[in-house]
Amino acid sequence: MPQPTSTPSASPTTPLLEALGRLLLSHRPAFLQERTFLRAKALILGHLFCFARRTITQALLALGLTDHDWSAFYRLFGVSGRIDYEILSGIFFRQTLPHLPPSGSYVAVVDGVQIPRSSRTMPGTSWLKSPRTPPFSPGPHRAQRFLHLAALLPATEEGYSRALPLRFEPAFPQKAVPAEGFEPKKQWEAALEALRWLRGNLDESGREGQPLLVVADGDFSVADLRRALPGEGVVLMSRCAKNRALYEPPGAVPQEGRGRGRPRKYGEKARKPSEWLAEREGWRSDRLTVRGRGVPMRWRLEGPYLLKGAPDRPVFLVAVKVIVRVRSGGRRDRKPAYWLVSALRGEDGASWELPYPAEELLFWAWQRWEVEVCYREMKSGFGLGEAQCWGARSAIVSVRFWAWSYGVLVLAGFRCWGLGRGPASVRPAGRWWGGSGRWSMGTLWRGYRSEVWGSGEFRAVVVPTRGGWPKKEALLAAMGNAVAGSLRG
Repeated sequence: MPQPTSTPSASPTTPLLEALGRLLLSHRPAFLQERTFLRAKALILGHLFCFARRTITQALLALGLTDHDWSAFYRLFGVSGRIDYEILSGIFFRQTLPHLPPSGSYVAVVDGVQIPRSSRTMPGTSWLKSPRTPPFSPGPHRAQRFLHLAALLPATEEGYSRALPLRFEPAFPQKAVPAEGFEPKKQWEAALEALRWLRGNLDESGREGQPLLVVADGDFSVADLRRALPGEGVVLMSRCAKNRALYEPPGAVPQEGRGRGRPRKYGEKARKPSEWLAEREGWRSDRLTVRGRGVPMRWRLEGPYLLKGAPDRPVFLVAVKVIVRVRSGGRRDRKPAYWLVSALRGEDGASWELPYPAEELLFWAWQRWEVEVCYREMKSGFGLGEAQCWGARSAIVSVRFWAWSYGVLVLAGFRCWGLGRGPASVRPAGRWWGGSGRWSMGTLWRGYRSEVWGSGEFRAVVVPTRGGWPKKEALLAAMGNAVAGSLRG
């Protein structure tokens, strides 16, 4: 198990808006002008008060800027140079470093994410396999495909962590609508660029010797990615299929029995991952603490093996059985999972060993689910992809901007509340459920809204009124912005 590190504790004396303001101010160099930066800040705050579609128009309605020039906010994403994403993502990465100690490994996640679209002419869109269709009847849908690189915050003793989106790389297929400035690429190629960017930023920040652990799903279990990993200090742990072809190392062949030709790169074909399930011996039992509960599992370690196309990057196979207890007192087993972990060369230079303890690898493999939670919140709760930006540039920049905005809001919440439950004033009240062990995104949004409503620039709109219509007129005018922001425009 990884050693839990100290995280910020919940403190009512550290308001969210102050932490958010300082964090946004540090990103000022990524914006061309001061007014561009102020418009971006206004959109983020207005975005929090959109209770319908999260579009730019709805954010302006919530801010009461309907009588101003709307095109200036749309040009923020459509005109080149107003937002420098390279500087923006680099500053955010450096802001996360104080919460990720250099003593341990830097844990990151790479995963593909699709932004559903309805247009057939929007840049970067193509027909992709829809994740919303059942597995027995898959179907296509129109979407943009991005590569998401996220950092996992250090886990607490209760097993809580969070994913912070560091970078969104376009990974448009070959048949997608051409996007100016972005070449078509596969998911693993976009992941390789993101990992090189992360490794380079770590080195520039004085962390040349810090190891990098990357967790990924089966889409990135390809030999081409493993063969091109930036340095031996980058360990890739990815899921694989149950019938994945694995090979034994070639071993030492006597000179007199080698014959003509070059030396062999692969040995005999090894067992398929699913074939290890029939073995009764060799399994180890463990219990991981993840998100406040214990997860019993059985696992075994096999290898090292070789992958076709990457003979110089040996891997270990970790087969996992997870046991889930049910309320009736019985048990049910999940489908087994198979993970391939990069092997590191031993001190003797001839052997291969596991880079981390297997218990630590399994813990972070379970925490990969945090990026799925991140997608759910960004799409359904934060409105990623709902902004009506359909231009050649804005269709991509707007997605990157709102993903960065989500990360900034979450990081500011983490600096104020840590990974605990958050202040009692913003937690939902209920008799039948005491709340989760950590604050949710809904709790975070309520915290921001309550502080904005309580600030001096705003006033409460639900107050008793007395007197005649002249006094009520000001109240109704103040309520108009909140009502307009909740419309389904």
